[in-house]
Amino acid sequence: RSVKIAAFGNERDVFSEESQQPPSLIRSYLGRSALVSQVDSSSLSSSHGQNPVFTEYQACVFGNVRLVVHDCPVWDIFDSDWYTSRSLIGGADIIVIKYSVNDKTLFQELKDSYVPMIKKALNHCSVPVIISAVGARKNGVPCTCPLCTSDRRSCVTTSEGVQLAKELGATYLELHALNDFYVQKYFGGVLEYFMIQSLNQKSSEKVKKMKKTQKCHRVQPPQLEQPEKMPILKGEASHYDADLHSLLCCCPCADVAFCSEDLSTAVEAHKVILCSVSHLFMLLFEVKSPAEIRDDSILGTARSLFMVETGDTGSPVRVVVKDSIFCSCLPDILHFIYSGAFQWERLEEDIKKKLKDPEKTEQVLEKVKCILKTPGVTLNTVKDCRSRRIKHLYNTSLRLFFNTPILADVIFKIQGATVPAHRAVLVARCEVMAAMFNGNYLEANSILVPVYGVSKDTFLSFLEYLYTDSCCPASILQAMSLLICAEMYQVMRLQHICELYIITQLQSMPSRELASTSLSIVSLLKEAKFHNSDCLSTWLLHFIATNYLIFSRKPEFQDLSVEERNFVEMHRWPSNLYLKQLADYRNYIHSQKCHCAVM
Repeated sequence: RSVKIAAFGNERDVFSEESQQPPSLIRSYLGRSALVSQVDSSSLSSSHGQNPVFTEYQACVFGNVRLVVHDCPVWDIFDSDWYTSRSLIGGADIIVIKYSVNDKTLFQELKDSYVPMIKKALNHCSVPVIISAVGARKNGVPCTCPLCTSDRRSCVTTSEGVQLAKELGATYLELHALNDFYVQKYFGGVLEYFMIQSLNQKSSEKVKKMKKTQKCHRVQPPQLEQPEKMPILKGEASHYDADLHSLLCCCPCADVAFCSEDLSTAVEAHKVILCSVSHLFMLLFEVKSPAEIRDDSILGTARSLFMVETGDTGSPVRVVVKDSIFCSCLPDILHFIYSGAFQWERLEEDIKKKLKDPEKTEQVLEKVKCILKTPGVTLNTVKDCRSRRIKHLYNTSLRLFFNTPILADVIFKIQGATVPAHRAVLVARCEVMAAMFNGNYLEANSILVPVYGVSKDTFLSFLEYLYTDSCCPASILQAMSLLICAEMYQVMRLQHICELYIITQLQSMPSRELASTSLSIVSLLKEAKFHNSDCLSTWLLHFIATNYLIFSRKPEFQDLSVEERNFVEMHRWPSNLYLKQLADYRNYIHSQKCHCAVM
């Protein structure tokens, strides 16, 4: 017997120092509860190897019940790996959602972005959900300083938490502190109640199943074997940050050249990458005006640190760095920006090693903070620089430049319409486009590039993936079109994402809908084979064989090749042997009913 719990969210107080933070809610419960024993934990790291995607705890509860808890402290998993997050929710017996009452921004992000995803993953399943609002609200008088972040209006109110619980049909708890009372008795009591309910439900289902399978003294019906296991497709890890960092290593399509005042050194970069991270660079390259920025510190730093020199059309814009110390650290700063702008500790270490002067190091880091800051918001401490405020820069800020003429240096012409784009992003994210724009091809020197073989909507979805590392097809047919486009441009990860989407949608389709749908699975199979999607084509063949009784009655079944038909017949479910045994059993039952017991 086992109970699986999926916990999402970060309950840590944003106003407390890192060293003062107590253990997480889940860890506190497992350590304090008298019913839990033999606790063991392991972490699954992200593709960056920095922060864990989730921590898995295994323990024993109620003596001999196996308890498995997946604790996901960040919500990134819903953006980067929807397939894994959906599997965690789908396999959970209990779901726990945690947040800090002092982090209004994260609560709003949870409510607007992730609650709809959770509701979609639950899909009307009756899985109990516990919403835990952790922490004591800061109820002091609000500070009038415009740079202070301790305003009590940033707290999440009880009514907002209750409203969120109603939306999910969840149980709402307020835990003012992670002590014995709130963790063990309050939170633990509710959690253990739902554990018992889950175990009772599983026991009831097991008893029902046993009653159904009890043997009768009379002739038994034939046993239907389980269908063959479908091939499992594994998602490919994201290499988004590595792709963008590769731009800095070889600098193709560079349109900016940073140099010192004596023009002795030069470092090349790309406007679109710099502007995706920094409002200061937006101001420098005239993406935004001073009136739009309205931040004196950004305006002052831009004037005192950089000077843009106008040059020949088509050549990189020369930017003179007035501060020689900052200029010497510029390669490390660009490495930090191109790596995703979240490895702040590494940047600190690199600059300390280079300058070997604490005062100069602090001055350079302060300038970097000003480059990264959002107008009207101050990154005061190192903790701010390590927080989520600058962690999601690329997948949110590069979206600002998707399908917009701002800084665009190439225009695709497709189906009579034009789509602006940026060569730097395309070259970094797509090897085919890198060869097209850097090789001896007509497109290398052309602003207008025609696109054939795909629709405008499909090509826009393809570009959106290149810019944001995410895609959300609206249907199976759209996912198939996007898969074909991904195969055309050899973007393998996008192809795998589309394959997983198609498989997930087909697996969730009820038999009645599968029998009545106008969607041709055989046509999908033909397209998958034609476009070298071997994993999807193999899975679709198994899918047709597993649902043989449905597909064998459809006209499209005749379009299968001889080789495909032989495979389906060999792996069909239910098998011919079972159908023959079932017919014999029915004949036997019918013959028994025909005999009159009285006569």
